[in-house]
Parts: sequence; C-alpha cells; structure tokens
Amino acid sequence: MSGVGYRRGWFLIQQQVLQHGGASAGATVTIHAPAKLNLSLAVLDRRPDGYHDIESLMVPVTLHDTLHVTPTAEPGISLRVRWGGRLGRVDPAFAGDVPAGPENLVIRAAEALAHEAGVDQGLEIDLLKQIPSGAGLGGGSSDAAAVLQAAADAWQIDWPVERLAALGATLGSDIPWFFAGGPAVVCGRGERVRQVEGIPPLPAVIVKPAMSLSTAAVYRECKPDATRRGDADQLADALRRGLRAAIPLMYNALEPPARGLAADVDRLLNDLRRAGGLHPMLTGSGSACFAITRTAAEARHLAARMEALGWPAVFPVRLCA
Repeated sequence: MSGVGYRRGWFLIQQQVLQHGGASAGATVTIHAPAKLNLSLAVLDRRPDGYHDIESLMVPVTLHDTLHVTPTAEPGISLRVRWGGRLGRVDPAFAGDVPAGPENLVIRAAEALAHEAGVDQGLEIDLLKQIPSGAGLGGGSSDAAAVLQAAADAWQIDWPVERLAALGATLGSDIPWFFAGGPAVVCGRGERVRQVEGIPPLPAVIVKPAMSLSTAAVYRECKPDATRRGDADQLADALRRGLRAAIPLMYNALEPPARGLAADVDRLLNDLRRAGGLHPMLTGSGSACFAITRTAAEARHLAARMEALGWPAVFPVRLCA
C-alpha cells in the first residue's frame, strides 16, 4: 500500500468525526461518506490478475451517505438501510439495489476490522443512502471506508489511517482513495493514492438513469491505451489555472463502451450537452453522468432543465477540495 496525505476522519464534510456520548461503550459514531467523480480515468493496461491498471483524478463531492454506528456488547454486525434526500423521493429503480445482508460491503468491512483487531463486540449500523448505487459514484466503497473509520472509533481501535486504508484495499479497489484527504490521483488498480492540492470547489450536476451498469462488463469492452499515462497530473495542474484549460483533459476511457452497452447513458450525455452542460462525462464505469459548471446558478439551471427533460435522479453538487 502506498499513499500520501491520509487524514483521519476526512470524509466527514466538516473534516471531523461526530461522536455522541463520548468514547464509552454504546456511544454512537455518526459519519458522512461522500460520493466521488472521476474527472479523468485512463485505462492503461490489463494486468495478469485480471484487473486493469488505471490512472484517475478522483474528487469527492457534497453528495453523501450518512452512517450511524453503535457498538454492542454481543458480537455480530447488523445493518439497516434507508433512503433519503432525492433518492427518497424517486422511483426505487433510480436508487439501485443495496442489500442489507452479509454481502453488503459495509458489513464485510466491519467484520474484517473486528477480525483483524480481535474485537469481540458487535455493531448496529444505520445507513442513510443518498448516493445511488450502480452509478460509478463510489457509494459502496465510500460507505465501507466510512464504517472502517467509524467502527475503529466506536470500538476504540487506535490504528493509524494507513492501516485502515490497507485493510480497505483488500475489500475493494476504490476504498483506499476515500482515506486520501480530498482530491487524489489513483494508480494501479486503485490501491496507489497520491493527494493533490489546489482543485477548485466547482459546482457540478450529476444525473443517474434508471438502469445501472456492470463494472466488469464495461471494462471488458474497454480498449487500454498506455499513451494516456500522466493525463491525471496534467488535468490537476490545468484545474489550478481554470476550467477552460482543464476541459480538453477531462476524459473517461470507459465512456465509449458504456454508451455502447446502455442507450440511456448515450441519451443522458446528449441531453446534458443540449441542456448547456460543459463537457458532460461518465463517472467511473457509470451509469451516472455529470457536467461541471462555472457557477452555482448555472448548476441550478442545468439541474432544472434535466428534470424538465424527465430525468428525476438529478443532484446539484460541489467538488470538495
């Protein structure tokens, strides 16, 4: 595991972990888990282990899930999933499928931490979802990173953040990035994380179609291109100078296969462009797409136009720098 700039509790928007009742047994830890956008995503090569080497500039946004984590005297992890925000007001198809059983990455992360740290207590986890799943927004990975942080606090496990991130890497490729402290370039299959500074807190609009995409299916159709190596760092530098310089470097290698696999993605990207979105893009492997805007007023206008076109899962957000 290599990483620079890991910061404990960064994924709470206020840069802190909220605890109610102190650190005593039974105290509930409340933590936010942000969505992410891939401002660039290059697929460089296919690895012998079946994964792909990638390079991506990833940035957290203000859209977030919330987890309430309470330790229990008896062992065992229980999870309750609820829907909130815009997802609580739309057709369930736009939220995606989030299991509450042992296959959920949140439960797997908590169980892995308990095993590695030798904890014999349990946890009750209440997860309020506002990030749609199957969208390329990293909601499941963010929730897993958040529960590792919150469970460590609830169980009073004094591990450095690097150790929590390393444990997260055994569960999912995106999880280490959520400990990075903000915008970061990720490499390898996602386990190598390098924090970057100076990304402006630009407004953006995210839209998710009703359908979701299989990450594996999208990657299978992608053509690696090693010449894209270094693009993420160039994009970070360009963003410090302004949006005009950055837009030509904003690129997602998974967008062409995603458009080919899902007509809704192709239609959504076209609608975002016609509605005035600047350089609309797929995030991750989709199915959500986004467009950066210059001002919050532009974001509100774009969101209203997308809703008028019949897209109900529309999220005006801001990049978290």
